[in-house]
Amino acid sequence: MSVGVVIVAAGLGTRAGGGVQKQWRPLAGATSVHHALQAFAAHPAIETAVLVLHPDMTDSPQAAGMPSALIVSGGTTRSQSVLAGLEALEGRCDRVLIHDGARPCVSRAVIDGVLAALEHDVAAAPALPVVDALWTGGKGGDVTGLADRTGLYRAQTPQGFRLDLILAAHRAHPEGADDDVALMLRAGHRVQITAGDEDNLKITHPADFARAGRILEARDGHQAG
Repeated sequence: MSVGVVIVAAGLGTRAGGGVQKQWRPLAGATSVHHALQAFAAHPAIETAVLVLHPDMTDSPQAAGMPSALIVSGGTTRSQSVLAGLEALEGRCDRVLIHDGARPCVSRAVIDGVLAALEHDVAAAPALPVVDALWTGGKGGDVTGLADRTGLYRAQTPQGFRLDLILAAHRAHPEGADDDVALMLRAGHRVQITAGDEDNLKITHPADFARAGRILEARDGHQAG
């Protein structure tokens, strides 16, 4: 199978602070987008990488530093940005991985797990089972009850799909969804869960930069040794 990847980095990322979009803030000698792109560029199965950026960033120096990726402009929502990336891959491959540019620590093992599932499934995505107790809470901050965690998972990316099916799902539902798996389920397709990784965090809050930096530096140090 031929495989491409869409890396979505068109959001504003305001919750992470710093006055700069989180995907472009310095992180372990590069940026989150750079680390995410490198993880896929180094994978022998990935033939084409599409990087979806905010329209204001497509001609930026940061974008110019990503020569191995095809740069396209995103939309006002994540789903619109994903669709732009998928349309750039149409006719280039038959399988696609969709990854958040704010997940810089994705590992080869996580990517391999999704690709292995795509050998026989039309869609697959990594996730981690919920192991902590789940509470419900009141407006005052008090615990009001417990929620059943059976069968609950924390979703990660890259999420992998047969390109024609995820493209059709996006075009059929221009209103979008929280993630691409939701659109595939809405279209009636089965999605296989693959193994996630605790290190595959999504940078959301300021403290996440320190954690991601430690993961990346430890990984690079291990590889260098």
